[in-house]
Amino acid sequence: MEKSMIMTMKFTCIGKGHGAPCLPATKEDWENLRRESWLAQMCARIEKGDEQLKHRLPVWTPHCAEFKDNHRAIADAVKPLNRLMLDFDEKGHTDEICARLLEKSPLVPLLIEESVRRGTHVLVELPEGMTPEQAQELMKEATGFTPDAAVKDVSRCIYMVPEDHTKYVNPKLFEVSKERELKSQPTSNEGNSSLVANELKSEPVEQELKSEPSFKGIPYTSIISEWWRRNGGEPAEGERNVKLHKLAVNLRAICDNKKEVLMQVMPRFGLSDVELKSVVDSACKEEPKGVSKVMQGIIDALEFGINPDEIEDAEAVAEETSVKVNVKALPIGLKESLVGVPVSMHMPVLCGIMPICAAYADQVTVEYCDGNTHRLGLMSIIRGEQASNKSVVKNAVDIWKHQLDEEDALARKREEEWKERKKGRKANEKAPEDPHVLIRVVPVTVSCSTLLKRFKNAQGHTLYSFGEELDTLRKTNGAGSWSSKYDIYRLSFDYGEWGQDYNSDQAESGVVNVAYNWTMLGTNGAMRKCFKSDNIENGLSSRVLVAEMPDASFSKMPKFGKRSAEDEARIQQAVTRLRSFSGLVDTPRLRKAIEAWVEEKRVEAAKDIDHVKDTYRKRAAVIGFRCGVIFHMLTGNTKESKACLDFALMMAQYCLDQQMKAFGEALQNQYVDAQDECQRYGVNHSIFDQLPPTFTMDDLRPLKRGFCSEAALRKITSRWGRDGWIEKVDKTHWRKLKVES
Repeated sequence: MEKSMIMTMKFTCIGKGHGAPCLPATKEDWENLRRESWLAQMCARIEKGDEQLKHRLPVWTPHCAEFKDNHRAIADAVKPLNRLMLDFDEKGHTDEICARLLEKSPLVPLLIEESVRRGTHVLVELPEGMTPEQAQELMKEATGFTPDAAVKDVSRCIYMVPEDHTKYVNPKLFEVSKERELKSQPTSNEGNSSLVANELKSEPVEQELKSEPSFKGIPYTSIISEWWRRNGGEPAEGERNVKLHKLAVNLRAICDNKKEVLMQVMPRFGLSDVELKSVVDSACKEEPKGVSKVMQGIIDALEFGINPDEIEDAEAVAEETSVKVNVKALPIGLKESLVGVPVSMHMPVLCGIMPICAAYADQVTVEYCDGNTHRLGLMSIIRGEQASNKSVVKNAVDIWKHQLDEEDALARKREEEWKERKKGRKANEKAPEDPHVLIRVVPVTVSCSTLLKRFKNAQGHTLYSFGEELDTLRKTNGAGSWSSKYDIYRLSFDYGEWGQDYNSDQAESGVVNVAYNWTMLGTNGAMRKCFKSDNIENGLSSRVLVAEMPDASFSKMPKFGKRSAEDEARIQQAVTRLRSFSGLVDTPRLRKAIEAWVEEKRVEAAKDIDHVKDTYRKRAAVIGFRCGVIFHMLTGNTKESKACLDFALMMAQYCLDQQMKAFGEALQNQYVDAQDECQRYGVNHSIFDQLPPTFTMDDLRPLKRGFCSEAALRKITSRWGRDGWIEKVDKTHWRKLKVES
């Protein structure tokens, strides 16, 4: 009977978070919660750097077994315990501390565990008459490490950690005074042993957190956590009210200046409702000034999942490129590829890995907006001046390439063994049979003959190349071979047919469908030499996804982080997921979004009479669409998410802007030289909008600065008429109709 009572005693309280009610809990409640898989997942993400999750962890109270009305406050402590929880912040010393205390501890240890961020928690019995400060000094001498000096009051809570963080548990942890247990007045929770289990029901993390109060989808707990990080940490004894007041003043701007919302989201740190209301009332008396710069920076950082210290860089990149990558919304693989990458290099890295992502999904076909079936052919060039840190792209690609490299290593070994047997055979001995090995990663300098052989042995798979120096490729191939490679690259975008026929056993002959993706790095000068005015119109430039490294002139040295083993493992999971898809992947929402985008760009190009934009918008849409398909497959969703559509449109727009920036002038010069097209007047300046309501050819001609032939101008007005933008008034006059922007 006595043993049964001990097992069901409430030895602590458990709550969903800092501000949530803390319900009395038994040993079974406590142990079951620590075994939940979602708790382990949350802690793993926090350790990896997802600090915003920390304040969403459940908490428990080591110093008190019950509070009045489940309200965690000193004044409401019904069942305080003579215990003291000590924090050792030094990471990685839990095993050492545990060994020392188990060998010889001045106080009785009840629990030793590793904290969520790899520090150490030690719960000890606090003898009668001993102060917490005295206990801390004793434990410092015993362990050799200094515990957190802050005095822990009876209402103090601690974050719950998974069971595998536990190093030692004393059975006394779960025992409290039987007299207290029996004499205490029953609360509304008494007699319902499953209440804690029901309150902390095991659910996926994302589902668990949906009901949390949030601003723009960001939980207030995450915003507050980042606020503390930027403002000297959580308040210590003596500065609580001052810091809470400052927080409330800044927080109210994103709470609609409503006191009831602030009361709901503000942390309490032991304050009663009356005390917190006083702080909130005082904060709301001040004149509203809108969202502060610091608070706006916090929101931007959390909304896009970037390092808060890089907000200004992100804004500068967005202003220059009109692109802001929402890292938080990226799926598995893509998100990890940006770990440790400065925000100014996010787009080059994403563009650099897209071709190899598509190469892994080579058994997939997709239906494009025009009804044609596509495969995922992609090619990228990452350009930048010398020492512009293009290697950051190589580092990401190397991780993605790992599975192909391992498979190719075995295949190349078989091929080398075959070559050795063939070379070492006797004169009259039959040559060993060609193993026809599948090798998918080929050097960019591969000869056309060897490339044809690899295509013939590809078994329907896509080949991939990564080149660190575009200039090396150009010099190695020479004019003739480079010209041939142009044909191969162009055909690979559309899975076209290519081949060669030689009357010799020394050269490979045959006809194949080209499935070949690649990523190349190069300087701006090397790219100009590869795409000259005499070949800019051959179609390759519009098929390439170009990304530009940030200008490194006179800039400070960028800071790079490292991907953890878990990050790299998740990239390999993403690879496996892409390889698992086959057949038609239907993306109707993505088709609709891209179709609307390409039509919007057609209207812009037509109004500007911008033939360069009109040329590049078409394949930029295809490239954005294919990137969106990759995103969709990595999410594992049945339908394309809004984040997927946003990503595809972002990639399409970035591709168009970068193609026009890199190749637009050369292509425009070709148009002007041929007297077929008109000089681009500017992407932000509409020729159509400058025309008067009723206009003639004489009004249009000066706006094009005299670069248009009469035939070209007639073609332009004819197209505007077919699109319903203008109507003919008489032989020489047109009238503008209402056109939606």
